[in-house]
Amino acid sequence: MAYELIYDPAAERAIVRLPRNVQRRVLQRLGDLAENPRPPGSVKLKGQAAYRIRIGDYRVIYTIQDDRLLILVIDVGQRREVYRRM
Repeated sequence: MAYELIYDPAAERAIVRLPRNVQRRVLQRLGDLAENPRPPGSVKLKGQAAYRIRIGDYRVIYTIQDDRLLILVIDVGQRREVYRRM
């Protein structure tokens, strides 16, 4: 039972702007999220209903809707900037 991935427009723009090698790694990990939305290393953000995964110096922020089997990717970016935009 795989989850459906939906991207916030800001997340789509952020992914397109990533360097190609990072973009490939991010898209691979996002594909893995569809199978396991809470992989080892995922962290629930304090005070929010969002999770994050690390991909090198980059972070993916997302929410999970278990009842609808849906993952909403909120933002993707370098660790020093991604939390500022939230």
